[in-house]
Amino acid sequence: MTEPINTNLVMICGEAIAGKTASLRNIDKPEGVMYLNCEAGKRPPFKNLFWKEGIVITDPYQIYEGFQAAEGMPDIHTIVVDSMTFLMDMYVSVHVVTSSDTMSAWGNYGEYFRNLMQQYVAASTKNVIFTAHVEKILNEQTMQMEKRIPVKGALAKNGIEAFFSTIVTARTMPMDILDKYKNPLLNITEDDLMLGYKHVFQTRLTKDTIGERGMRSPMGLFSIPETFIDNDCQVLMSRLNEFYN
Repeated sequence: MTEPINTNLVMICGEAIAGKTASLRNIDKPEGVMYLNCEAGKRPPFKNLFWKEGIVITDPYQIYEGFQAAEGMPDIHTIVVDSMTFLMDMYVSVHVVTSSDTMSAWGNYGEYFRNLMQQYVAASTKNVIFTAHVEKILNEQTMQMEKRIPVKGALAKNGIEAFFSTIVTARTMPMDILDKYKNPLLNITEDDLMLGYKHVFQTRLTKDTIGERGMRSPMGLFSIPETFIDNDCQVLMSRLNEFYN
């Protein structure tokens, strides 16, 4: 027996206004993107041409319904969940704090996420893109500050990053650092030069980012010069498709 696996699964994490949602702007055939908006209907920072211009999620279990519906829709090629952070916070608001049995509800919180990843995402035939916010958290074992995707309950021990083999970090980087990482996937525009910084994806750890829990990819997916690339989901998904197929 073989278990289903989705190789076109990515997590884009980063701090606020780092370019996570903006990185979706160039996805090919945007009308084939099922955009599941978990952030109170906040519009993307670009003209939204996604299928039905996105679906506003008001109950976390609607995400399950979205994945199920997409499997019967051949024109849908990509599912975006924006963002995982708001989705899990929503679960707490809708299903934990309102429960008469909060202990049981917290158990369901962890089970909800595991079912999402192991039953719906793993079996999906679509590209799947999650976004998530990060925050600095003290690792009490090493007494060092780490950047990780915040999550509550038992899920915090291993972290939701453990469910992803490809995680990139959206961030703004100054030009003097990017000059050391010239590569065909990093295109410096006149606007970037004028501002003195660029919104990028960081694909690999550096000595300055050892404390970041995420940021991982299959060996050989990105070279050292490709540590920083354009914050463009289409570039990222094309590389994954080339790597696996």
